Amino acid sequence: MAGEHDLTPERVRELLAAGEIQLIDVREPHEWEAGRIEGARHVELTQLSSEAASIDRGRPVVFQCRIGARSTMAAEAFRASGYEAFNLGGGILAWVQAGLPLIPDDGRVADH
Repeated sequence: MAGEHDLTPERVRELLAAGEIQLIDVREPHEWEAGRIEGARHVELTQLSSEAASIDRGRPVVFQCRIGARSTMAAEAFRASGYEAFNLGGGILAWVQAGLPLIPDDGRVADH
């Protein structure tokens, strides 16, 4: 079920390619290392509050995780703090299912 602030993988890819969003991957380090979306920035969920000041308040931010649960929490928290925040609906699994690429070339979605 998509939330009201969820974006599709295809829409996130368009916005990222156009430089219109910040994409923040909130997964754990081993998940990030296994495979990630090119252009994403890694900020673990547990580090988000301490890194919040480094996230541009003037640009929309999209959070992503494996299936969308952790990133939904992040998006809600940032939205409550005045950010234009969204979630990659379905997470990186939905990204891969949509046929979109990961880096490195042999990137994969790690178990949480």
